[in-house]
Amino acid sequence: MGKRLAKRLRAQVKKEVEQLIENHGIAPKLVTVIVGEDEGSQMYVRMKRKACSEAGILSDHNDLPVKTTQTELLALIDQLNKDRTVHGILVQLPLPDHINEKTIIGAITPLKDVDGFSPTNIYNLFYGSEVLSSATPHGIVTILDHVGMKDLSGKHVVVVNRSMIVGKPLIFLLLNRNATVTVCHSRTADLANFTRQADVLITAIGRRKSEGAPFFITADMIKEDAVVIDVASPHGDVDFEHVKEKALCISPVPGGVGPMTIAMLLRNVLDAYSAQVAK
Repeated sequence: MGKRLAKRLRAQVKKEVEQLIENHGIAPKLVTVIVGEDEGSQMYVRMKRKACSEAGILSDHNDLPVKTTQTELLALIDQLNKDRTVHGILVQLPLPDHINEKTIIGAITPLKDVDGFSPTNIYNLFYGSEVLSSATPHGIVTILDHVGMKDLSGKHVVVVNRSMIVGKPLIFLLLNRNATVTVCHSRTADLANFTRQADVLITAIGRRKSEGAPFFITADMIKEDAVVIDVASPHGDVDFEHVKEKALCISPVPGGVGPMTIAMLLRNVLDAYSAQVAK
């Protein structure tokens, strides 16, 4: 659940990119920005740029030193906002402590905000628009669509995450599909009391519980035939080998939500391009 669907979605994006280039003579272009030398950020950006290349999307990269000031980063974003050959801007998080992430995200013009984190795009999501929504949550609900849960009426969905990257945008996407949503997190008391009620369980804590109990979600914490989506990386929250015997379906780590995040990012770049060029 994840990798195969992502492959199909990426093939569809590539086909659409080819058609748009034929129609407009301009290729979609993503510009990525990293500040500092975080190895995880470098790896994620390499994956995103590779996926862009395979889909026919151009990509440029700005690798900035950790001492880059907020003013310098804002000047670069302003330049990219004004560049009509650039259709998507992605500033890889996290940023160094001396740079305010909210300020940087808010400086990206909403039409080029392919991460879907800008205040305008969050506002649009709040009011039901899913264009340029955050890639990971969008990938999660696309998985649910694929397993026959496009309409979540009557379904209880438990989300174990409250971040701006996953949990909060995901809540709106689930509500748009008529789900009844409960939000938990790593500090929720008696987490199992909530997870056992879930028709759909989505978890993204992303760290080991303890040395003796590495998984936050074990088989005794879910009900029979629940759909379980593990977003955590690099170590899954879910005891996959035991939970898979009880769940209706479950996403693996790796190879589940990760590939879907990349696929939905490509979709966002294409949608941003369409809004700017293919009007």
